[in-house]
Amino acid sequence: MKSFLIALTGVFCMNCYAQQIPAPEENIPYLVTFAKDGVKSWGDDDFSQTWFFVVPKYQVKPVYLRIFDPETGGELDEKKVEFNSKTQYSIYGGKTCFTTKDVRDNKPTGNYKSGNLLYTKTFGSNEIYDGEWYTFGPFNPKEGEFVNEYGGYIFKVIAEGISGDDGNLYTYFLSESPVENKPVEGGNAFTFEYTFRLSDKPDNVAHLYPFIEENVISVKISNFDFDNDGNVNIISIAKKKELSNSSGDNIWATSEHKIIEQEKKTTLDVQFLKSKTKVIKNNNVTLFVTNQYGDMLPIYTMPIGGSPNSNYKVQFNQKKKTTTY
Repeated sequence: MKSFLIALTGVFCMNCYAQQIPAPEENIPYLVTFAKDGVKSWGDDDFSQTWFFVVPKYQVKPVYLRIFDPETGGELDEKKVEFNSKTQYSIYGGKTCFTTKDVRDNKPTGNYKSGNLLYTKTFGSNEIYDGEWYTFGPFNPKEGEFVNEYGGYIFKVIAEGISGDDGNLYTYFLSESPVENKPVEGGNAFTFEYTFRLSDKPDNVAHLYPFIEENVISVKISNFDFDNDGNVNIISIAKKKELSNSSGDNIWATSEHKIIEQEKKTTLDVQFLKSKTKVIKNNNVTLFVTNQYGDMLPIYTMPIGGSPNSNYKVQFNQKKKTTTY
């Protein structure tokens, strides 16, 4: 593990938009978290999503976590019957915020809320935040948990659907400014389980980037509720394309893939390729990746050292209002 962490230090200085979640390179419009009484067949398997942000150790200025469209009840969100849902966002720092084994799980169980609670806020269907930004902070970088191998301080943010049955679509940005998206140079972001919205466009390609640690000899890629909406391909620095199993409605699909030496300490490009002919709208999918021991691998918003496949084109341009809070 340590060699993997050292390899990451400083990598993201070139990739400022690693702090935009999802990043433009992923071609994914939004994160998705459903409320606790939601229907799992709509794509969210556990109604909770955890992300980690790394602030470099040399950062002196305070940082802010900005959330776009945090409420559940507006144009972007997914209504079950009538909007009745609340989403709680909680930010953690301090010791054990990251270095607790329960955060590396695909289920929100055990001590996954470890660390010091720095800020929490619950959003309902208040339209004042529909299509707008809300800013948490300021946070002193040293309020995070310092992990030397990552080169900085780690903060954890958990989004949970605490009541209702609707789907909340939103994005994050780690910023140096409370009123605009100003990247923290050298920062980065990752998760261990990713629940996201696919574009509605036929033939669209979404990209997710799990990092392959040095001790990995095989991985299991698991995706949930892809609705047979196309294919799942794996691109690597050494392989042009390898087909992975794709899931149907409300089921998991898992496939195992061998890792060769050239692929270690690099990121895979797990591609969700929508069908060219049929149109499935509002398709939400969950993904996680484990190694041969069953340990979760981090999924980054930007590929480490550049994409394994530099020939694809980013097709989705996210449109957002610019009002800030």
